[in-house]
Amino acid sequence: MLSTHGYFDPEPQLGRTDTGGQVVYVLELAKALSRAGYKTDIYTRWFDSSQQQINPIPDNPDVRVIRIPAGPWEFIPKEFIYDVLPELASNMVDFIRQNDLDYDLFHSHYVDAGIVALDVAKEMGKPVFFTAHSLGAWKRDQMGGNPEEMEKKFNFKHRINEEIRIFKNVNAQSLTSIVQHEKLNELYHYDAENIIIIPPGVDVHLYYPPKEEEEKVKTPLPEKYVFCLSRIDTNKGHDLLLHAWDIVRKKVPDVDLVIGGGSPKPKARELGVFASMDKIIEEAGMQERIQKIGYVANEMMRPYYQQAELFVMPSLFEPFGMTSQEAMACGTPVIASKFGGIRNTIRDGYNGYLVDPSKPQEFANAIMKLLKDDTQRAIIGRNAHKVIMAEYSWEAIARRHLEFYETFM
Repeated sequence: MLSTHGYFDPEPQLGRTDTGGQVVYVLELAKALSRAGYKTDIYTRWFDSSQQQINPIPDNPDVRVIRIPAGPWEFIPKEFIYDVLPELASNMVDFIRQNDLDYDLFHSHYVDAGIVALDVAKEMGKPVFFTAHSLGAWKRDQMGGNPEEMEKKFNFKHRINEEIRIFKNVNAQSLTSIVQHEKLNELYHYDAENIIIIPPGVDVHLYYPPKEEEEKVKTPLPEKYVFCLSRIDTNKGHDLLLHAWDIVRKKVPDVDLVIGGGSPKPKARELGVFASMDKIIEEAGMQERIQKIGYVANEMMRPYYQQAELFVMPSLFEPFGMTSQEAMACGTPVIASKFGGIRNTIRDGYNGYLVDPSKPQEFANAIMKLLKDDTQRAIIGRNAHKVIMAEYSWEAIARRHLEFYETFM
């Protein structure tokens, strides 16, 4: 596996810059493959000299994180990592040869890893697979803004050109949702017979509804709250959620909004998003009804999901949204963007609600409808849990990947 950007650790600090659902996806897939009998190494960029180069995954001895140096000893955001990728590929090939490693295949995640994997797989004479996780043209289309400013910020043109090159040169690629396939056709005018759809999975042993025999975990959160958890970034829709919440809070007085996510030590990019949130909150006078809790430790994720009245995912652009699946696995109703990949998991009105987050009243109405109807909320939560158990365990997703590899080796 290759996942070259962000802070990729055996026990990741989710919410740090460029460190979110994709890291969970790669780690959980690798662990599920190891349980099926396949050793897996995950390669990432080594930019912190205080870290070990090779880290086994706790309780999973057949999975390791291996860091390969490239470029300066400093973090590089994924939008500007391209210059160091040739060196990363060359150093990865050297590491593989020096350690006498013989892999059956290389599977890359996101465009930067795809670039590296093409070079490494060619040098080693092995098959190469790709999962985009996010499509540059779709992100550019959803985010809008001044084209020149967005190009400077996100380097879209280079990313899209590289994505097309990867699509055309891998053995096969997987997409995480039907909507991604639609966007690939619409925005790239590309399709091929070596494309299949495999959604992200959920650790159903970690995320599940409250059990009677388990003592309720005490948390610092309000007694009743709506929960939002994601990386802190400009495309996550926190502003849209806050505009909707300004409507909700006036009609539902006994429920607060809790916004979680972000790095333990936020950098300038996250601080800028927090500042934008604070401005909206202060201008509306909502300070008493909203808690921004920042980084959420792994051990608190399940109780935060379980104890929420409902979970919201407000981002317009979201290829899938693994936090939504985790909340569903905990039996917590989800309200999410109808434009994202999660729409293929949620059947509107049956196991969740789908809305246009850019329409504050529509978003607010869905939240209020569930908050005011305890029976419907419980039914939606039960249905959500059933769907996750039946179709989205990591064991099931690993089996689909093995079929994928065997088909296109």
